[in-house]
Amino acid sequence: MQQNRMMIRDLPENVRPYERCMADGPEVLSDMELLAVILRTGTQGCSALELSRRILKLCPFEEGLNGILHLSRTELEQVPGIGPVKAVQICCVGELSKRLARKGRSLRTEFRDPESIASYYMENLRHCEQEHVICMMLDTRNCLLGERELSRGTVNQSLLSPREVYLEALAFHAVHVILIHNHPSGSAAPSSEDLQITRQIADAGELLGITLLDHIIVGDRCYQSLRNTNRELFVRAEGGRVQNT
Repeated sequence: MQQNRMMIRDLPENVRPYERCMADGPEVLSDMELLAVILRTGTQGCSALELSRRILKLCPFEEGLNGILHLSRTELEQVPGIGPVKAVQICCVGELSKRLARKGRSLRTEFRDPESIASYYMENLRHCEQEHVICMMLDTRNCLLGERELSRGTVNQSLLSPREVYLEALAFHAVHVILIHNHPSGSAAPSSEDLQITRQIADAGELLGITLLDHIIVGDRCYQSLRNTNRELFVRAEGGRVQNT
């Protein structure tokens, strides 16, 4: 026997998500209702609200809006009623949310401590399933001139060389650089490879007159500054002196 489900068009206008948003603004809507407005339509026997509820419960280890950030287009398309178009829309919502979180901080922020750097990148990196290595190029005031993603690796490793770092730094006329990368495991503890490449990049920067100020590893709501925890990596490149970031 076919089960009848109430569709959004069957609801009174004052409780339909789109009409509520028009009348009172998006802030009155729940997460499920916001997603339903973006999806606009459901499928046969399933309203946009019910479809949104299923999507928000789809991620096996993190329900809700944060779960969307872990879902691929292929995974979304496994939900009945989600085709390529809706899957792309949802993926774009997730990416937009990450960019908005970062744009909340001005590009002219002075990055003078590991905490400000980690918070700037945390939401963008902590959900990633692969390692991403980012290079920040800074001026003499430690203000951001630009940033580049240098590599995107597997879950266990990423590929990076001092040459890649300093080609980008020279292109931006940077005085300082800071490396940031994430650990998909959620732990911010450095690997032996992390320590080795940090030393190599610090030494190479000394020859070019560009200082590696720090290498920050981002985990899940945690981070580690290699300058703070492994200061000896930076000593040789600074002639035996350890400077503060």
